[in-house]
Amino acid sequence: MSKEEMFKELADAVISCKKDAVDAAVEKARSEGLEPAEIIEKGLAAGMNEVGILFERGKLFLPHVMLAAGAMESGVSILEADMPTEAASKKLGVIVNGTVEGDVHDIGKSIVSTMLQSAGFEVHDIGRDVPLQDFIDKIKETNADMVGLSALMTTTLPGQKAVIEMLKEQGLRDNIKVMIGGAPATENWANKIGADCYAENASEAVAKAKELLL
Repeated sequence: MSKEEMFKELADAVISCKKDAVDAAVEKARSEGLEPAEIIEKGLAAGMNEVGILFERGKLFLPHVMLAAGAMESGVSILEADMPTEAASKKLGVIVNGTVEGDVHDIGKSIVSTMLQSAGFEVHDIGRDVPLQDFIDKIKETNADMVGLSALMTTTLPGQKAVIEMLKEQGLRDNIKVMIGGAPATENWANKIGADCYAENASEAVAKAKELLL
């Protein structure tokens, strides 16, 4: 099988929402010598992105999405043992990541957290629909270097701006980088609210985090 065929098999396994199919595809890709990062990014995450698109179009429903996310997580956990040991021992930085209050979208943010972890960052994923002060509290608790703010609806975008304002008010803004993401977010919005960067997808989030923190 070519790499492309293996990536498609991994993605299709996630789209099928079947944990056993995902685990089998991951084991097969490992045995063929694929790198953990590319198995996640080009296989599992690609499948999960497709699940997200199908959900938005009404072709899949929330239970399918949850099953697919669980199947993907199972595949990722198999790969954790293969992650480069230097990534585990040499921490690149501490990142708090979450979806802002009022927004229950979780998929894209979870993929970003997984990819950042595999790249060697210490990631504290605080979930979805997160009260804005919880971001601040977690940043203080973990002494984070960066915060990722996800918003998937135009109505929750102002939450990203509000967290940046709160960081300023509490004297924390100078010590932390702010990354924003989510379907309605843009580079222009990031500039307007004073974020440090905008990432369109998980691989871009990793590249931007490395750019800002290393």
